[in-house]
Amino acid sequence: MIDIHSHILPGLDDGAPDLQESLEMARIAVNDGIHTIIATPHTLNGIYLNSRSQVLARTGELRAAFAKDQIKLKLFPGSEVHLNLGMAEKLFSGETVALNDNQRYLLLEFPFHSIPPGAKQEIFQLQLKGITPILAHAERNYGFQQHFEQLYEFVGMGCLVQITAMSITGDLGRETRLCAQKMLECRLAHIIASDAHSATHRPPILSLGVKKAAKILGSTEQAEEMVTARPSAILAGEKIVIPEPEQPVKKRWFFLF
Repeated sequence: MIDIHSHILPGLDDGAPDLQESLEMARIAVNDGIHTIIATPHTLNGIYLNSRSQVLARTGELRAAFAKDQIKLKLFPGSEVHLNLGMAEKLFSGETVALNDNQRYLLLEFPFHSIPPGAKQEIFQLQLKGITPILAHAERNYGFQQHFEQLYEFVGMGCLVQITAMSITGDLGRETRLCAQKMLECRLAHIIASDAHSATHRPPILSLGVKKAAKILGSTEQAEEMVTARPSAILAGEKIVIPEPEQPVKKRWFFLF
């Protein structure tokens, strides 16, 4: 499996605080069947500013530590970019870094409590530069939870959507789980990632979420594609073909008199 969203780089954000935590997270990932992981520290969110050069340097250091400890986990650079004005310009100027530094896919984070009114315009500007936004943990966004129909609009624009494995299993709350389930049922989720922040509270584990997603989708193959083929295409900077979204199934209620 490939995990495209993790906070495994030490000391850059609210993820791994030090090298030992990063190494423990890596061991957990390998034991779960993850062979490749993208480091995506927060940036441009008003708290953290992690430039391309910083991320590339720290990625190289952690790769060397993996080799020294014989941890067989491939590591690639990236970032989780908070929605900002002029993101395309910031990406090309080196203020941030795309997934695998290939200028094709950008992991984009919205504020948790809303869908900003200028989001579509900024996304359009990214797309003009050939960059496909991947909406990070959309199921945890209160705006999408309350206005689910807006997800159709962003996917219709060409965005990909990433959901978190722990959201699917219910470890991040009931509302988040219900939204993740609905996204899967409607084919509005395209990639499952861990969004790992630690070895204990938020570990890099995908298998449990994939297993649950397979039950929701009614297909093990479709669930596994969300952690294999699609993330592999993202790493390679290749185009991803996604299924057409479906409308929610209306539940029928029966009353006995």
